[in-house]
Amino acid sequence: MTQPRFPWSIGIFAFLPPAVLAMGLALAGCTNDKPGDLEAAQTPKNEVVAPTAPPPSPPAPEVAETSATPAPPPATPGADQAPATGNDATTAAPPGEIEQAPSPEPAAPKVKYLAGEDPEYAKKRGWPVNGPPPLPGSILPQKRIVAYYGNPRSKRMGALGEYPKNEMLRRLQGEVAQWEQADPSLPVQPALHLIAVVAQGEPGKAGKYRMVMPDAVVNEVYGWAKEAGALLFIDIQTGHDDIRTLLPRFEWLLKNPDVHLGIDPEFNMNKSGKKPGTKIGTYDAADINYASGYLADLVKQHQLPPKVFIVHRFTRKMVTNSKSIVLRPEVQIVMHMDGWGAPWLKRDSYRDYIVAEPVQFTGFKLFYHNDTKKGDPLLTSEEVLRLNPKPIYIQYQ
Repeated sequence: MTQPRFPWSIGIFAFLPPAVLAMGLALAGCTNDKPGDLEAAQTPKNEVVAPTAPPPSPPAPEVAETSATPAPPPATPGADQAPATGNDATTAAPPGEIEQAPSPEPAAPKVKYLAGEDPEYAKKRGWPVNGPPPLPGSILPQKRIVAYYGNPRSKRMGALGEYPKNEMLRRLQGEVAQWEQADPSLPVQPALHLIAVVAQGEPGKAGKYRMVMPDAVVNEVYGWAKEAGALLFIDIQTGHDDIRTLLPRFEWLLKNPDVHLGIDPEFNMNKSGKKPGTKIGTYDAADINYASGYLADLVKQHQLPPKVFIVHRFTRKMVTNSKSIVLRPEVQIVMHMDGWGAPWLKRDSYRDYIVAEPVQFTGFKLFYHNDTKKGDPLLTSEEVLRLNPKPIYIQYQ
């Protein structure tokens, strides 16, 4: 079938033909685009200026002319006033002479921050978040996760499937080394982020506008992760299905200590009833709380280390009622800035949709192709680390 194209594309969306759906293997129609950043930042592209330093102290007030009465003679040094000697001596002003106030020190230069970098703005919004203390075995914040995203049956859905397995893992290790060099204070944990449920432009046999990857495909990628000492993330694009139906489908895998979860509000279309890719979807805090509660129960039941839970976001309406998201010791929630575009737009989106609505941890996605297709440079790790708070989950697509 002919794959629809959306000029506002900013997310990962895979249209799979019916023949491929039946085979459950080839994802030839997938695309590396994501629905576009419909909510471009309200601020201009220019730099954000941090609050200026406080003004210097005003000079001493002017003193009226002295009267004819002479000033009293200088006091004789007492027990707590040593006599002035040598170069340290100070001379009292002659009678009637006014001491000149010291010149004010020059004002400190203004500190300029790009959008998303200002520490004072982050502090005003509530960072760092006062969440539950990390349990034993927690990955965050002791490590930074660097992940490759995609699906092995498509070269257009991200780096995970774009390259042959060995080359893909080699490239991932190169990014890991780069991040370790950029921020030696944090060890880097590699990860593979698999789109295990792919939203579709057609309803399919189930009428749900989504395709669940066969267990064999999921197990294949899990084997790659183990080979590379990486974590595995299962990512779910629900289409017209429900996270409450799809999430239990992967309990057999999530009960492993090195498997974690991602959900994509962009492709949750239950509220709008629209086809995936024609409108940006949404999750409410109640949906996110369901998923984190499900993970917490798995952690308790199987005595696992805490799960990392990624929630993609690049517009305000993709996540509603974020203040009602529940933080649990067994689950570490990452709000992940998932949009593509020019560096200024990515910074603006990070500030407006991630920093402005604190949840727990933050993530940032870098698109090898979409971020650069209009001639813009890919943000470097050093540039991403200037954001405040610093993203602790980094994803490459």
